[in-house]
Amino acid sequence: MKPACVGCHEDVQLPFEFKMAFQPIVDLTAQQVWGYEALVRGVNGEPAQSILSQVNDDIRYRFDQASRVMAIETAGALFAGRDLRLSINFMPNAVYEPSACIQKSLAAAKRAQFPHRNLMFEFTENERMTDPAHVQRIVDAYRTFGFWTALDDFGAGYAGLGLLARWQPDLIKVDMELLRDIHLSRAKQAIIAGIVGIARTLDIEVLAEGVENEQELAVLRAAGISLFQGYHFAKPTLMALPEVSVISENTSFHVAV
Repeated sequence: MKPACVGCHEDVQLPFEFKMAFQPIVDLTAQQVWGYEALVRGVNGEPAQSILSQVNDDIRYRFDQASRVMAIETAGALFAGRDLRLSINFMPNAVYEPSACIQKSLAAAKRAQFPHRNLMFEFTENERMTDPAHVQRIVDAYRTFGFWTALDDFGAGYAGLGLLARWQPDLIKVDMELLRDIHLSRAKQAIIAGIVGIARTLDIEVLAEGVENEQELAVLRAAGISLFQGYHFAKPTLMALPEVSVISENTSFHVAV
């Protein structure tokens, strides 16, 4: 018998509709798209906050389930059998029992013929975690299912070295504020070098998110980072995969979707 989730109420309807936008994650070492992050948007492309601001405790679990399912089913159609990872955001307090709450996602992956081992779940915590043991159970369960786990916004708020010491995810996404104008800041360059060194020792991938220009990219490449995401490569596209173009001093390739 599959575990039951007491929080995933089937009869609770969402008071709004939403869609997904997809932004590429680029591997510059391999010179190819590594995967895509699914981002919540309004039905006409309104920013994520227009939707997230309507999510309260009564519908939090239903929304979490619905957004995961939409992301997986849409990606299954858009990826068309390509070996790409799909990154989905979630908040730890939107999960009651990890093995139960993931069943809808697994069912969606099966329907969409999407390999569930290509799923990556990003977790972040803008406020201090009140139940670290619960987050540990989620991470452990997701690893058992073969998912990737990622720590988002690394270096911002409470998503820092304390969390990394407690949980070693498969990937960390360095917060864009640490990367902004990094070519002008020795301090930021030193911090990124330290993060890359720690991650390499712990066998964790590093992704630089929010990269906007060639100057930032050059410094981050020199620091040893291969995975990138940001407007420099492509903006999120509503219910579609955007074209990706990369032209730099040492790299030039184009991916048309």
